[in-house]
Amino acid sequence: MANPAATLTSLLRSTTIQDHDEILKAANAAIKASKKDINAQRTRVVALLKLDRFDDALRAIAEGGDILESECVLEKSYALYKSGQLQDAEKTLDTAPPPSKTSRAFGHLSAQIAYRAEKFSDAADTYRHLSQTSGGLSGEENDLKINLLATNAQLEWNGRGHLLPDQERQPSRDHLEAFETAYNAACTCIARRDFSRASVFLKRAQNLCEASEDLSDDEKRAELLPIMVQHAYVLTKLGKGDEAAALHKGIVLSEIPEAPTRAVAQNNQTAIGAAGRNPFLTQRVLDSTTKLSGSDKLFEYQASVLKRNRYALDLQAQKFNGIESSTTKTILSSTSPTASEEIAGLGVINAAAHTHLRTGAEALREILPLLEKRPSDVGLLLTIIQLYIQTNNPGPALNLLETFLRRLETASTPDHEDVRFAPGLVAIAVALYRHQGRQNSIRTELAKASTYWRSKSEDSAASLLREAGVELLRSSNREDIASAGETFEQLVANSQNDPVATAGLVASFANDDYAKIEPYLQSLTPVERLIAGADAQQLVKAGVASISTSTPTSKKRSAEGEPEKAAKRRHKTRLPQNYEEGKQPDPERWLPLRDRSTYRPKGKKGRKRAQEVTQGGVVKEEETLELVGGAGAVKVEKAPGVQGGKKKKKGKK
Repeated sequence: MANPAATLTSLLRSTTIQDHDEILKAANAAIKASKKDINAQRTRVVALLKLDRFDDALRAIAEGGDILESECVLEKSYALYKSGQLQDAEKTLDTAPPPSKTSRAFGHLSAQIAYRAEKFSDAADTYRHLSQTSGGLSGEENDLKINLLATNAQLEWNGRGHLLPDQERQPSRDHLEAFETAYNAACTCIARRDFSRASVFLKRAQNLCEASEDLSDDEKRAELLPIMVQHAYVLTKLGKGDEAAALHKGIVLSEIPEAPTRAVAQNNQTAIGAAGRNPFLTQRVLDSTTKLSGSDKLFEYQASVLKRNRYALDLQAQKFNGIESSTTKTILSSTSPTASEEIAGLGVINAAAHTHLRTGAEALREILPLLEKRPSDVGLLLTIIQLYIQTNNPGPALNLLETFLRRLETASTPDHEDVRFAPGLVAIAVALYRHQGRQNSIRTELAKASTYWRSKSEDSAASLLREAGVELLRSSNREDIASAGETFEQLVANSQNDPVATAGLVASFANDDYAKIEPYLQSLTPVERLIAGADAQQLVKAGVASISTSTPTSKKRSAEGEPEKAAKRRHKTRLPQNYEEGKQPDPERWLPLRDRSTYRPKGKKGRKRAQEVTQGGVVKEEETLELVGGAGAVKVEKAPGVQGGKKKKKGKK
């Protein structure tokens, strides 16, 4: 009988063997012959990992004791990572000996764990370090480029794209050489909402994948399905719903290998054309989708979108009580206040459920008492502000926002400051101030926000700082100009290729510190190029247009010139419907109906009244009485004669 250890050794020496089951059998036989054979035990663990039997690999490591566990730190960490136990995988990886931590395998695994744990900054730093160091295997450089692009896309999706170097934010022609890099570059464009460029990269990725000679037909199909799902989403965002629906018809959900991608594809298919569809049937379709478990889970921003879609369906199905109860529980259990987009979105959904989808003043009356119960609910506050704006009543909206911001300023915890100077809230305050023409309030708000975000080295809000610097630069106050200079100086330090920041830095220090701006003058657009299309002589000849600024001396409206008389329009003669040519019209047609000779009232009382007022009726007798003292005479109506033959009988006594 052959020696099991020798059989295993001969198998491992073969460089072409791909049958991991055969290796596993040989390793088990060697372990059965010698349970203390660490080499055989480690081989069994690796074979189980190759066969995607991660739970069995963890059991094999536990059965091998402390010696095997110390030898298989990377293997155990990888098995935990693939099983979805990310925290345990990270802790296990930290126990690796110092020599192992310098290996490229350690770097790749730590980057994968950080990526799946949504620590994208750490993952990106690790991939950059691996790309800059030598000693990689053949083809590893391309894999690093693909993984780094995927990590950058995740940073963009999470609103942290400002942390990326400028050369990594924009796709290049190098990304068009392989379908993996083209796909990840498209995801980066989608995260920045550059859907037109994303569509170009996705088409390129699909063409390269279909033309690949290194993939089998089944492998091509597995790679093409995620590209098609993403492209259908992009077409939807570009307003090409028919093309997106046609592309979805070619996607067979059961053929998508990854469960999270299947869940996203099912959600997108349901969302396309959902308007007018029965919400209860749509809910049944979504309930039949793939259930995620273990390591198959969505990223946080994906799960948040799918959750909001389900709430939207529940609102359409009028499940208001359930939605309000669920969202209220989640809001109250979260840190308050918070600038989390997910929690703010739940606040909006909660308000919609509470008002039963009402809008306008009626909705305001119902949700204003809610703000007293949850004064730190940012989503509810934004909903009320939006309703005030829709009803053309921005004054109370600004009062509410100012009260909320003042309450946050009085708090001493750092979390409150993060919410107080959240770029979205600052932008709303600036917009409301601008609506009321309060320019000084705008500068004060942006100056405070700029001072706060300049102290944050990691999460600098570049767009807010840029807007604050531009606004402060317009001020005549030297303190504001100095603050603008500090703001632009930090922006330039973070991004050398920001033309707005460079121009702002030069404008801020041009009068006070020429030495500081001199290195940046060459990067500005030359004046000759700026005025290349302007004809100075022609402008001088044309003169300067002046605007009349004369104001009326009286508050009353000034009299306008005599308006021109409008030409009279001749109206077409309109004839009655019963008009007959040649027939003499009724001469009494202009008189009221009662005054016409043909009028015949109905009833006895009507005829009696008609006799009194019309010609031929009984004439009332009148007599003239002379007043005493020569004061004149008056005419009185004579009482009608009484029949003398008949007397009224007296009653009997």
